[in-house]
Amino acid sequence: MPRILLAFSLMFFAFSAGSHAQPRDLRLEEFFKGRTYAYGWFGAINGSSRRFRVVLDGRMSGQTLILREAFEYEDGEKDVKTWRFRKTGPKTYLGTREDVIGETLVTLDGPNAYFAYEVNLTPKGAPTIVHFSDTLALQADGTLLNTAWVWRWGLPVARVNVNFARTEAGAKAIRP
Repeated sequence: MPRILLAFSLMFFAFSAGSHAQPRDLRLEEFFKGRTYAYGWFGAINGSSRRFRVVLDGRMSGQTLILREAFEYEDGEKDVKTWRFRKTGPKTYLGTREDVIGETLVTLDGPNAYFAYEVNLTPKGAPTIVHFSDTLALQADGTLLNTAWVWRWGLPVARVNVNFARTEAGAKAIRP
């Protein structure tokens, strides 16, 4: 009888340990190839917030991922931005976007990516420069969660959450 209990206990722990799927390593060119959907939320310390939807189209050109982001805000405003991530190593990319000042270094660590960059929010007026610090986290279910902190004068002034999925329904299901 003790051997039977021990056998059942070992089987239980073996099945329990294997049931928690771990996310695979994140590769930007794999996750963002083709069409991806996302929903996001921006919240500032002054209480203002804004929700948005993004349709992303990614394609490779040599060692560069070209990622077109079409934003639609809940108030009807639309915007398009295009990231260009050039692969510089097995776990690094250099990224540029039309509103980003200079380049950003993207570093991969397993299922996560980390990068920071500066953006001029008012390119046609007096400069309003903010610093973004992004963390992308690939989930075991294949979705990707982005949390970004926005800083100005060295202080956190806003937070952005964007959740990505390969299908529109998948993105809606995890919208922040």
